[in-house]
Amino acid sequence: MTQQSILITGCSTGIGRHCALRLHEMGWQVFATARRLDDLEDLRNKGITAIYLDYTEPQSISACVEVVLNHTGGKLDALFNNGAYAQPGAVEDLTTNMLREQFEANFFGWHELTRQIIPTMRAQGRGRIVHCSSVLGFVPLAFRGAYVSSKFALEGLADTMRLELYGSNIDIVLIEPGSITSNFRENARKRFVDNINIDRSVYRDRYQNRLAKLESDAPDRFELAPEAVLQKLLLALTAENPKPRYRITIPTHIVAYLKRILPGRSLDALLRKNGD
Repeated sequence: MTQQSILITGCSTGIGRHCALRLHEMGWQVFATARRLDDLEDLRNKGITAIYLDYTEPQSISACVEVVLNHTGGKLDALFNNGAYAQPGAVEDLTTNMLREQFEANFFGWHELTRQIIPTMRAQGRGRIVHCSSVLGFVPLAFRGAYVSSKFALEGLADTMRLELYGSNIDIVLIEPGSITSNFRENARKRFVDNINIDRSVYRDRYQNRLAKLESDAPDRFELAPEAVLQKLLLALTAENPKPRYRITIPTHIVAYLKRILPGRSLDALLRKNGD
C-alpha cells in the first residue's frame, strides 16, 4: 500500500506530539510542526520530518506547505490542525489585541493553512482535513471568552466548509476533546498572569480562585491521555464516511446532551456553576 501522509501542527507537546509519534510508528509519513528549535530537533531525532510553523506568521505557513509538497511530490492525504493556546480572562478584561492574537493563532492561521492545502487535495481527488476543536467549541464557560470565541468560529468555519466541499471527496472533521493531559493548562496560567491585571479587576476574588485551580496539581478526574485523541483521529482519517464530529471525555458527551435538552436559562445556570 502507498504510504499515507499527514501534516500535524502544534507538535511540541501534548496531543500533537503524541499523535505525530504514534502515527509515525504506524507507518504514516508524518510532517510535524513546532515553533521552538529544540522541539523540532527532538522530533527529527525520532525520525519525523519536523518543520517550523507559527500560525501567526503567514510566511511560515507558505514555507511549511512548500516543504511538505516537495517531500511528497505534490500530494498530501491529511491535515490535522491542532496547535492552539488559551488566553484566560473575563471578556471585559481582555484587550482587543489579546483577542486578535488569540484568533491569529487559533483561527486565522488554521484557515490560511487549510486554504493552501485544499488545492492539492482537489487535484488528487481526495483528502481529510481534521480540526482539533474543544468542548468549548459548542458551549461557553466564564473567563474563557477569547478561547471560546475562537473555537466557536472554528466550528462555524468547518461546518460551512463541509457543505461547500460536498462531492469533492475532501472530508472536514471536528474533534472535540474535554480535558486532555498536556501543558495546555500551564501555558494558560502563564498568559493569565502575564496579561490580565488581576488586582484591578472586578473579578479579583474569582480570579484568585481560578488561578489556584490552574496552579493546582490535583488531577481532573475526567482527564484523559492524548491517546484518546489519537483513537478518534484514526477514525477521522480512516473511516469510509467519517462523522462530522468526534467527542472525547465523559463531560463533553454529557454537556452535548444537556445542550440539546435543556432550556437556555437552565444550561446557563449549569455553566455558571461549573465555570470558575
